[in-house]
Amino acid sequence: MAGEPVDLLVVGGGINGAGIARDAAGRGLKVCLVEKDDLASHTSSWSSKLIHGGLRYLEYYEFRLVREALIEREVLLRAAPHIISPLTFVLPHGPGMRPAWMLRLGLFLYDHLGGRELLPVSTRIDLSSTPEGTPLKSAYKTGFTYSDGWVDDSRLVALNARDAADRGAAILTRTCCKAARRENGHWVAVLEGADGGRREIRARGLVNAAGPWVQTFLDDNIKKTARHRVRLVKGSHIVVPRLFEHDRPYILQNDDKRIVFAIPYYERFTLIGTTDVPFEGDPGEVRISRDEIDYLCRAVNRYFEKQTTPEDIVWSFAGVRPLYDDASGNPSAVTRDYVFDLDTEEDGAPLLSIFGGKITTYRKLAEHALERLTPVLKIGKGPWTAKASLPGGDIADADFGCFLEQTRRSWPWVPAELITRLAHAYGTRIDRVLGEATDMASLGEPVAPGLYEAELDYLVREEWARTAEDVLWRRSKLGLFLDAPSQARVHEWFAVKAPDTTRAAEKT
Repeated sequence: MAGEPVDLLVVGGGINGAGIARDAAGRGLKVCLVEKDDLASHTSSWSSKLIHGGLRYLEYYEFRLVREALIEREVLLRAAPHIISPLTFVLPHGPGMRPAWMLRLGLFLYDHLGGRELLPVSTRIDLSSTPEGTPLKSAYKTGFTYSDGWVDDSRLVALNARDAADRGAAILTRTCCKAARRENGHWVAVLEGADGGRREIRARGLVNAAGPWVQTFLDDNIKKTARHRVRLVKGSHIVVPRLFEHDRPYILQNDDKRIVFAIPYYERFTLIGTTDVPFEGDPGEVRISRDEIDYLCRAVNRYFEKQTTPEDIVWSFAGVRPLYDDASGNPSAVTRDYVFDLDTEEDGAPLLSIFGGKITTYRKLAEHALERLTPVLKIGKGPWTAKASLPGGDIADADFGCFLEQTRRSWPWVPAELITRLAHAYGTRIDRVLGEATDMASLGEPVAPGLYEAELDYLVREEWARTAEDVLWRRSKLGLFLDAPSQARVHEWFAVKAPDTTRAAEKT
């Protein structure tokens, strides 16, 4: 990147930044994305893991947002069937809840607002005679089902970044944009790497997709005042041993009118969340509180016969949602829509700041961002991502089940649990991980149970993994399954064997 300026510098390696970098690179722009930590280190990996329209947003009359999200739900199911899969939710109904007629009306709108094609319609079910009712308390006799999708959120970010890089973008992780100024019709940005070294880069346009730091970046790094404000809301989740045997998640109406999800999570666990708590402070230091833990336990205990206590928790996480501040007094009612702040007033070089958004609508957000930038950057090519697969997602008819069977036949010597995990993680790019291996020994050292050097080499080379945490908690969730000694061996591998591979990857 030394010498000629790039067309677009994107600050922020969450889902919005990665999505914008991908879209822009696919339109022929020279793109550089910088992220001060790892990809998806913050908000984008601490979500409820759902691709959904947002059923509860109908109560706040967010019809445009829900419609856009429902349409995007099906676009993404086709684009990445290896990391996004359909889910059928169960909504139990009982006394003191929203009236049944209101739920039926909301579900009818949910079925039809987005032009549903792939997913089944909502239904009413008798919980007293179905498997979905078995784990529930006897008071819940009636319920409803509806469809949405599950996503491996941090891998979604990595795949967007990978696609952007495949189309020519430079992806610089562990690189902070310390300052940026306009100069002679360009942005001149000062980038600082993990080693403290600094360099300057020139760009025709700058996108501020810093998520929870969007306003801090404007105030401190650019010295600009935005027309919009960000509102930080903390959402926390807990993971407990599996609460029920079937594979359908629950959406639970809490007594404070909020909803809590109980979602099957990697076969052995149940993911419970989320909270909505106003947040102040450093978003990088967010943690779940004891009050939030108690809140989530109470919410599920209201419904399930099997009671959950804080001692059952095997993992918890918290993230900060950078919502657009619409002045709502209730954190749950704050819009999940996104707002752009486009500044072109000084010296012609555009600055686009992103406020709000949700993971389901990231692709459309990116498309709208490029639409706003097109007149000022004179972008010649139009939208293209609506029918484009993400890396590994070019699976025939988006039929992951069929693809998995073919994959098992192609590598019959790989254990079933491992080949299933690899197929989900890498889709049709699984051959780039397994390479020309003909047996397990060909995959290199088993660094930890189910994790071989061949996969680690791939993640370093192709997906910017630089630490054990990148692999254990973002490129995968193996951290849930590996004991402390096994995790320590992954740390040791990065300390001893990865540096040469990392340097080679950074040169490319």
